Order: sequence, then C-alpha cells, then structure tokens
Amino acid sequence: MSQIRLAAPLRRQHILESALQIFSERGFHDTSMNDIADAVGVTKPVIYQHFGSKRELYSALIETVGNEMIETVTSATRDATDGKTQTQRGFQAYFHWVTTHQDGFRLLFGGAARHDDEFSAQIRLITSEIAGAVGSMIMADVDSEEQALIAHAIIGLAEGASRRLIENNLKFDADAVASVMSALAWAGLRALTPTTS
Repeated sequence: MSQIRLAAPLRRQHILESALQIFSERGFHDTSMNDIADAVGVTKPVIYQHFGSKRELYSALIETVGNEMIETVTSATRDATDGKTQTQRGFQAYFHWVTTHQDGFRLLFGGAARHDDEFSAQIRLITSEIAGAVGSMIMADVDSEEQALIAHAIIGLAEGASRRLIENNLKFDADAVASVMSALAWAGLRALTPTTS
C-alpha cells in the first residue's frame, strides 16, 4: 500500500497524534513502537527518524500536550480585566480543553506518567507553569508562598473534577461544569481578602 509522503514537521505531528491515542488507551508499557508505526501507517524506522526511543516520543507528547493546555488557559484569560472574569474564563477554557482532549488529559494525569520518575518530573514542571499562571491572577493580599499554595489548590480542584468525569465516562457540559467550579474557586478567592474585587 502506497503512503502519502509528508514533510518532516507534518510527519512528526502525525506520529504524535497517533501515539497519543494509543498511549492514552494502552499506557506507556503496553504500547510498542510497532503499535505506533502501524497506527501511523509507516515502518518503525520512520518513527525512529523523528524520535530516538519510545521514552523520547512519550516525553515529547507530555511537553506538547502540556504546552497546548497551558496556552489554551492563558490565552483565554489574557484580556480579562478582573479576577472574577479571569477565573471564569480560565475554568471554561480548561474544561473545554478536557472535553476535546481527553486522550491528552489521560496522558498528563493518568497513572503511567505519574509512576515514572522522568515523566512525573515533566508533569510537575507543567503543573508549576500552570500554577505560576494561575498565581499571577490571584489578586489577594497574600505572600508568594501562599499564592502558590492557593494556585495549586485551584489546579487540584479542576484536575479532580476532570478525573472523575473522564474515569467514569460521564457525559458533561464543559460550560456547566466550568460555571460550578469557577464559582466555587471565586467564592474562596474572594473570601481571602477584600482586595480580590
């Protein structure tokens, strides 16, 4: 069967997209490079032209998916003029991302990556970047350590809700879930200090 020859960047993207689906379904250890090559429709050496190993491919996926999630949330909140709007837009963007990127959510927050030192370090870095973005939106009169703690708590709120929805295959309306979660987060932020307008 003949294959359409793609330019290197497009081929790399195609490999990442196919690998994401397989890794999210089977996990890291139960997925082989042959499985990925079959899904992409190429030979295994073609995969190795772009990624030196299965670990390198998985690591690239974590970075790509994590950056996409961060960009989704930060771009949605960039032009917000007050804390409440930032909170609402951030949760809305995040839950819309979860609905359309369930494989990505499983990759980042599923067990395979969390139980590997190298991959979990990558995810901690992504979480820290998200926390930094969330922390910068917190207008409460608190020190930097407390701000970071609150940011991680907000991330945990979103992740925990998403995990329940995804792991139980629950159908959900992203806007409705975001509305509830952002109201909960905003009520807590507003209660911290009168400076959170």
